Amino acid sequence: MQISEPIATKIAEYLLEIKAIKLQPNNPFTWASGLKSPIYSDNRLSLSHPQIRTFIKQALAQEISTQYPTAQAIIGVATAGIAPGALVADEMNLPFGYVRSEAKKHGMGKQVEGDISPEQAVVVIEDLVSTGKSSLQAIDALRAHGSTVLGLMCIFTYGFESAQANFDAANCKYVSLCNYDTLIEVAVAKGYVSEGDREVLAAWRRSPETWGV
Repeated sequence: MQISEPIATKIAEYLLEIKAIKLQPNNPFTWASGLKSPIYSDNRLSLSHPQIRTFIKQALAQEISTQYPTAQAIIGVATAGIAPGALVADEMNLPFGYVRSEAKKHGMGKQVEGDISPEQAVVVIEDLVSTGKSSLQAIDALRAHGSTVLGLMCIFTYGFESAQANFDAANCKYVSLCNYDTLIEVAVAKGYVSEGDREVLAAWRRSPETWGV
């Protein structure tokens, strides 16, 4: 699910402006998985820009209040979801914790960090959703902890059908401030890519595994 178009458009403008998202349909990036992609996203760059991080923080907080009004705590997904999650928790005056990718192998052996009781209903914060795999691993850890996971909020999603299917299968709602379709519309309108690049970019989203092969 995505929120209102004006906010989504503004987020897209900001992320393109600071090069947190780069589009190179004719000179694609290679992801860690080995897949070729015309897009690269590093939303952590928004943290270096006070105006932008404040806009994102307030937009996330506003949507959590609307979509998940019974939230009792905010949980970031390590590592990229920790900073925006902490900012949102501060904005909403709610407890904050975070989920490691795996339990610590020393000390208390925790995977869920923070003073988060199992009785609390939580909202999870991510910077980016691609397939949703890492996000859902965090959600599984929270559920094992005993938390009620109301849903997940993210800054940006590629909008893969597989991601929606994965969240549906896990019975978990997710909401994004901005998505790929809005990003492409803004990128074409602002001249980051040409109108002729639109179909190339759309083809990647339809089949990222075979694109560029």
